[in-house]
Amino acid sequence: MGHSLILRTLSCDDILSHIFALSDVLINCVEGGASVSFMSPLSRDSAIAFWQRTASSVAASERIVLVAENEQHKIVGTVQLITDQPENQPHRADVAKLLVHEAARRDGVGRALMMQLENIAREAGKNVLVLDTATGSGAETFYQHNGWQKAGEIPRYALLPGGELTATSVFYKLL
Repeated sequence: MGHSLILRTLSCDDILSHIFALSDVLINCVEGGASVSFMSPLSRDSAIAFWQRTASSVAASERIVLVAENEQHKIVGTVQLITDQPENQPHRADVAKLLVHEAARRDGVGRALMMQLENIAREAGKNVLVLDTATGSGAETFYQHNGWQKAGEIPRYALLPGGELTATSVFYKLL
């Protein structure tokens, strides 16, 4: 990693006070083709509404939001750990919305976020993590290079931001 990063979890209030910066990262990723549940073009209002819902989920202790800030304290990446799981799965969590602004890519931000998220998951008593990502994407390769195991693919799972159908690859990691 070429630059120092500050990694920290955000409270509900933190998310709301950084909602424009978080929205900028989300919009940048969607406009760059990331398959993260949104279509292109993603409006600022839709991005803000997403982060407002996320803040409410954090307030309800359903998820943890982690951010990476650069030396200028600008948010350059984020990832979420969804800890609210069914009663028979208290040991499991879902990983969602790993987002790294294109200006900060290939500098270790995603890897740093994921390593810290795994530490947070362990501290929360989670030992099985699950995620999915578009098959054939750079994210799929990233997860494989970071110790995630591919469990399989589901064809025609979602639309890419530009409207094309894509399969999703389901991954897990045992902690």
